[in-house]
Parts: sequence; structure tokens; C-alpha cells
Amino acid sequence: MYFEKYFNLIHIFLIMKRILILSFVMVSAFAVAQESLFTPQQMPNSVFFLPPPPDTASAAFKYDISQYYWGKEQRKDSARVAMALRDAVWSLGTICTEFSLPFGMEITEKGTPAIYNFLKASIDATDQARILPKAHYMRIRPYVYFNEATIYPDDEEELRTNGSYPSGHTIRGWTAALVLSEVNPDSANALLARGYEFGQSRVIAGYHWQSDVDAARLVAAAAVARMHADERFLKLLEKAKNEMRKVGK
Repeated sequence: MYFEKYFNLIHIFLIMKRILILSFVMVSAFAVAQESLFTPQQMPNSVFFLPPPPDTASAAFKYDISQYYWGKEQRKDSARVAMALRDAVWSLGTICTEFSLPFGMEITEKGTPAIYNFLKASIDATDQARILPKAHYMRIRPYVYFNEATIYPDDEEELRTNGSYPSGHTIRGWTAALVLSEVNPDSANALLARGYEFGQSRVIAGYHWQSDVDAARLVAAAAVARMHADERFLKLLEKAKNEMRKVGK
């Protein structure tokens, strides 16, 4: 009887903890959504169209583990580590800087305002698509699972209790690759290659499982497709294309 009450109390505690986490996530999401064309509820919810993260007893999770060790092997390459460290910085400035080279010109708020605003609106919008699945699954991150350090310690404490599935950084990187490819189709191959590596940086850094990254690319693609049904997005895209035609001459 005592143990039954004890386990019931633990169960209630875990439920209350989940409710508090979800409440915090939704309040934070509301604040972010004020700057976005969309709310999390207006974005495709990957809980309904993607499988859940791999079960720890599955072959898929064994692949996640093997990719974690692959990521650690990549840390022997100083140039690749430098890229992963740059990619780890959560800011629009990071996106602009890292995608300017494959895009074919420097993307800045002053120099290319239409392209910059289009990219910012796109990133802000697809950021919303990560919020609901992360709160739903609250998947443990690999560096927490293995109790090991990442290559970017600045975020370790903050993200320790932040859901791993899908990868928010990867959503941002793949979004940038997709939307900038529309603005400058001639650079699509280079942009998509950089977008792919942006996601792999999260595996190398130790912050995400490979399945988090793979899922995030699908989430980003679904979010970008949703944005194409919105006139505000299409107007920003057209302005960016016009600027590209003028500046790119």
C-alpha cells in the first residue's frame, strides 16, 4: 500500500512537471510568434506527419548512436569543428554570414535589405514549427544521454532540459538553403550543400541525434511549403528576387 501511494505520487509529479514544461514552452512560443508571420499552431505539426524519435531498443537508435560516434570522429578535423562552432551560434547573423558565400553575395540588413528581410521572415516563421514537437517528445539530447561534453559548452546547461527532436538549428539552416535557392536558383547546389552541413554540425557538436537532424529537414520543408500559400510571404519573396536581379548585375 505504501509503495502504491509512493509511485502514484511520483506519477503525479511527472505529470505536473510535464504540464509546467509545456506551459513554459507555449508562453515562450507566444512571445516569439509576435515577431513571426505565423504562430506554432499555423505551422504544420510534425507530431502528426513524422514518426516519433527512435525507441532506444530499435535499430534506428543504434544508428543514432553510431552517428554520434561518427560526429566525434569528425572533431579530429579542425576546419570542420570550426564550421560546427560557427553553426552553433543561434542568431540570424550566423545564418547570413554562413550562407552569403554559397549564395554568391553578402547578405546584410543594409546592403541587401529585401533579401535580409525575406530570410529573417522565413527563419522566424519556420522557427515556430519546432515548438510543438519539441514540447511533445522532450527527447533527451546525446550529450546528456552519454553524460559527455559537447564542443560548444556555452549552450549545454540551457539546452540540457530542452527537447532534442527535431533539431531547431537544422530547421533554420535547411530553411535558409531552401528559400535562398528560390531567390538565386543558380546557387541552389551550393546553398543546399551548406544547408545539409549546417544540420550535420549539430551531430558533430554532440547536441543532436542524427534522427533529430533528418526529421528537422522534413519539418523545414513542410514549413516552407506552408509559407508559399501565404501572400505576405510571396510578396517578400518577390521583393527579394527583384533585389537579387538588381544587385546581382
